[in-house]
Amino acid sequence: MAFTEPVNPSNERSTIIESTYLQNRLQCHAFLRFILVTLFFVMIFSPAAAYDPLDPNGNITIKWDIVSWTADGYVASVTMNNFQMYRHIMTPGWTLDWVWAKKEVIWSMVGAQTTEQGDCSKFKGNVPHCCKKNPTVVDLLPGVPYNQQYSNCCKGGVMASWGQDPSQAISAFQVSVGQSGTSNKTVKLPKSFTLLGPGLGYTCGPAKIVPPTVYLTADRRRKTQALMTWNVTCTYSQILARKNPNCCVSFSSFYNDTITPCPTCACGCQNKKNCIQSSDPKVLREINTTRKDNTPLLQCTHHMCPIRVHWHVKLNYKAYWRVKIAITNFNYRMNYTQWTLVMQHPNLNNVTQVFSFDYKPLVPYQSINDTGMFYGMKYYNDLLMEAGQLGNVQSEVLLEKDPITFTFKQGWAFPRKVYFNGDECMLPQPDAYPFLPNSALANLSSFPKLVASLLFLLMTVRW
Repeated sequence: MAFTEPVNPSNERSTIIESTYLQNRLQCHAFLRFILVTLFFVMIFSPAAAYDPLDPNGNITIKWDIVSWTADGYVASVTMNNFQMYRHIMTPGWTLDWVWAKKEVIWSMVGAQTTEQGDCSKFKGNVPHCCKKNPTVVDLLPGVPYNQQYSNCCKGGVMASWGQDPSQAISAFQVSVGQSGTSNKTVKLPKSFTLLGPGLGYTCGPAKIVPPTVYLTADRRRKTQALMTWNVTCTYSQILARKNPNCCVSFSSFYNDTITPCPTCACGCQNKKNCIQSSDPKVLREINTTRKDNTPLLQCTHHMCPIRVHWHVKLNYKAYWRVKIAITNFNYRMNYTQWTLVMQHPNLNNVTQVFSFDYKPLVPYQSINDTGMFYGMKYYNDLLMEAGQLGNVQSEVLLEKDPITFTFKQGWAFPRKVYFNGDECMLPQPDAYPFLPNSALANLSSFPKLVASLLFLLMTVRW
């Protein structure tokens, strides 16, 4: 007869409870992981990722104004306004794509053109300018014939930032659309807008109908309005533009012999094999050969950044202190036109004088004035040349001390954030900043010298 051990009901119940508890705990952990991953992707790919705390209202707004109806469509004036305070679109300029909602075609354009015509074989006689479902539009170059020009067009797609030059922060063209609706109720808005400026980084929302734009006649005594208007808003995210920073920052000061360099591999070292030495003959062949994708040709450095910004605390007066700022270009393939440099520092509310650069305070929040934009003077240093002897610009800034908050201790003399052309630069680690010499340590280090001097004096008197 086989012997079986009696089953203890309480033990069996505790085993079931423990097993259920473990299963619930594993399910909770899996659910929490799912929530965290979801939140991560929402933060990265949502429009909130494009929020810039130093320019909270910055965006590029594309406005479509239907100005007249045609037999099979309409004529529209398309205006792009760059409302970003310090981020501009540089050469080779912007590129705008969209997808038609129906079977629209572009009969003609003024002030811009599509890069491809597409298949227009079904049209006999009058052939459209573009028959593609998703046309790609670019600005015309300066110097085109007068009959192809349109107001605020023909700048090669270059747009200044709103804070630097509002009059040059606009680009526009006119387009005649066919095979579309011929009234406000039958027109379908284009979809899936994409803006390259000139590379990745911009995310465009859907087209939204807004109140029609109002125009003033030449004598400013009569108002007219568009037949229909819709807007598209595009915002910039550095995360979408590139996985590594595009610039770095180094520090130095008069009170410390140590120079804090840019962090090693600040802009990524994956392409270090492709960099070149300044003495390489290849440099002469590749200088300023700009490419559409803005692929850089970098000088070999430990940080591998196209741009380095250096902040040097130069002098200390009784009521003022002086800083020298230098921007160096390590890219042999790029001239940076209309460059901008934005810095955040608590003493920028007391800027007294800026030499060699233009300066404008940025006050995104009315109660805080700690951010400023530096940019080159027109026809003087607004062009930052490619890498080489001329590949740098520099200036000095005189700031008044605030007797309540002013101090050189704990890195106060160095900026909190630095942006070049709208992209945030990588700063060194705070513990690497140039530090003030410790007065106690300095006294201790000079004590042996004092003792030696006294002994020498005593020996001199004795003899």
